Amino acid sequence: MPEAPARSRHAQLFEFVLIVALAVGLALSVQAYAVKPYRIPSESMLPTLKVGDRVLVNRLSHRLGSAPKVGQVVVFTPPAGAEAVPARCGVQDRNGRACPAPTPRRASTTFVKRVVAVGGDRISIRGGHVIRNGVRERDAYTLPCRPDDGCDFPRAITIPRGDVFLMGDNRGNSDDSRFWGPIPRAWVIGQASLRYWPLGRLGTP
Repeated sequence: MPEAPARSRHAQLFEFVLIVALAVGLALSVQAYAVKPYRIPSESMLPTLKVGDRVLVNRLSHRLGSAPKVGQVVVFTPPAGAEAVPARCGVQDRNGRACPAPTPRRASTTFVKRVVAVGGDRISIRGGHVIRNGVRERDAYTLPCRPDDGCDFPRAITIPRGDVFLMGDNRGNSDDSRFWGPIPRAWVIGQASLRYWPLGRLGTP
């Protein structure tokens, strides 16, 4: 049987390379704009998420204007100073309140926490439990605070419109909005929609 002409082989090779390039480009586009994997680096979201868990983050819904909702676990950019020890609040005089305002600029890192209040909500925190608009949150998913964890912020604050207030589920061991304030919704990257690793913990956070 005669060999295929060299031109035909070159055309097939070009077609194969083009298909691979398009597939890689599509995968990168999906990761950049729709879904991206994240690794959990700390114990702040125990027992919901453990160190080393991998989650897929839905970035597309927020890009299309969907607002974060109370109860969602989200990945976001915190304010500058959130990663400091101790974390920096944008307000000096707190007087028994959770931090009511962040520093003005974003940090260069990402955090994962749970949305516990949104713009317009009025909250206080007692023993690590959020009292939102006079009603205590249903928080069976949390690890409770111990008496010496500093989890009481009895004076209420109002979350500014367009902001969200975030807390870790490990209430006694989480640097979160209690210490560095609510953040603009635009700083939220997306919702952690699926825990995909380890396979034995596959499910929704």
